[in-house]
Amino acid sequence: MFQISRPNASQLQRFLHSQQSLQYTHPAVGGTLTGEFPAGFDVNQSRVSLGYGEAVFNTACNLLGNWQMFPTDWTQVYPSCDKIRVGDVVVVAARAYQIWWLNACRVVYTIDESTPMRRFGFGYGTLPGHVECGEERFLIEWDQHDNRVWYEIQSFSRPRHPLVRVAYPLARRLQRQFVRESLAQMKQLVADVPLISESRTAECARGLDAEIAMQR
Repeated sequence: MFQISRPNASQLQRFLHSQQSLQYTHPAVGGTLTGEFPAGFDVNQSRVSLGYGEAVFNTACNLLGNWQMFPTDWTQVYPSCDKIRVGDVVVVAARAYQIWWLNACRVVYTIDESTPMRRFGFGYGTLPGHVECGEERFLIEWDQHDNRVWYEIQSFSRPRHPLVRVAYPLARRLQRQFVRESLAQMKQLVADVPLISESRTAECARGLDAEIAMQR
């Protein structure tokens, strides 16, 4: 769905409702978790160091759980809630060249692990209302051996909408721009916001716990 003006809440809700019951458009659902990527897709993985220690990890998890990794000047997530659950459908609105378009994704899995290292994140996959076909994972990782905290984005994708196929180089450029800005934004936000405690991270992760238990 393409439009000139920024989508309002009513438009976002209607689009979200139209995608709720639809199926994934990509093969290898969960591939960004297992590392099994389908043939013919572009695979990308980028990461940035956010700092060191538990407080940095906790703060980064809180930011990720509230969808703060999306550049706010040209992207918008709807609904932007602080509980990410398997099966949730979200709309990602994005603007490029003065055109807004809506994309629908469903959360495929969540991650909340303490061994062998602390990891927190989730992956979502594309629905029919998405100009691309694929899956993307957002992950915060704390390696307690060297105490470093990382933010990582991993994805596999290929164009689905005819216009995106025609403008393939531009589509790849926008993807690279999103990754670059998302990494920079998370690094800046972690540096700017007060570092939070373990109890706050538990609150951030609470929305994942029930779904993780079901997956096990």
